[in-house]
Amino acid sequence: MSASVPNTLFETFFKAEARLFLLAGIRIALSEDGKDLTSLGIFEDSDLAVAHIVAKEDCVVAGLPLIALILEFAGCEFQHMLNVDEGERVSAGTMLAAIQGPAAHLLRTERVILNYLGHLSGIASLTARYVAALQGSRTTLLDTRKTLPGLRYPEKYAVLVGGARNHRLNLSEMLMVKDNHIDRAGGIAPAVAKLRQAYPDDCPPIEVECRTLAEVDEAVGAKVARIMLDNMDLALLGEALARIPQGIETEASGNVDLSNIAAIGAVGPDFVSVGRITHSAPAADLSMRISPLE
Repeated sequence: MSASVPNTLFETFFKAEARLFLLAGIRIALSEDGKDLTSLGIFEDSDLAVAHIVAKEDCVVAGLPLIALILEFAGCEFQHMLNVDEGERVSAGTMLAAIQGPAAHLLRTERVILNYLGHLSGIASLTARYVAALQGSRTTLLDTRKTLPGLRYPEKYAVLVGGARNHRLNLSEMLMVKDNHIDRAGGIAPAVAKLRQAYPDDCPPIEVECRTLAEVDEAVGAKVARIMLDNMDLALLGEALARIPQGIETEASGNVDLSNIAAIGAVGPDFVSVGRITHSAPAADLSMRISPLE
């Protein structure tokens, strides 16, 4: 067996800081399991096996490049073949990958591999449903920072696999002025002015969360990069959008789900951000079937 061609999106996304976080997460996941005393007590080093990863339900596959990384960190000498492409929509019963190596190592890494692939495939699958609901509109789906601690980068990568785009990866990529900032600073205008004063040479883009039309008008006056329209009903959202000139991006957010996202897209914000595509995505049901190498 031979490895698949490296996934371009995976290699592009997991660079520098993102890759460090990913590798640290894999180390922690393997360390949490400790020694697999059961497998070490039953199998010899010379006992080889083949493992097949199978989808037990329809899903969008995400995380296949992690298989090799996990096995490498486990110190496993292996060969593997990917049977589907990253981001491919597969049906129940599809064999996703085959791995050949020492039986004890395959069993030790089984749960870590399935945890990553199941979780990321679940996010990609749910994201794809939200993207499909927005088809025909001008609105782009974004994720949020509502991610599991330590899994920010893998989860946001899975969102990309599912067809959406990432909001800011961390607190330094965009300056987001939210209600607590606004209340503390005494308003949107003074909050934005303080930020521009604090970062005069390389100020990141500024986004302001607005709860009322008055706040929308104030954010427009401050000429921010993006205005987030928070928890607005469709009528208020439409009125707010009509007040925002071209050149300022718009983002709808708050209590968005599959029952209302199409209607929000029809009103026409540039973006809609949805936390539940990461924090509430059910894991895809995958299994690993291990058999002796003949």
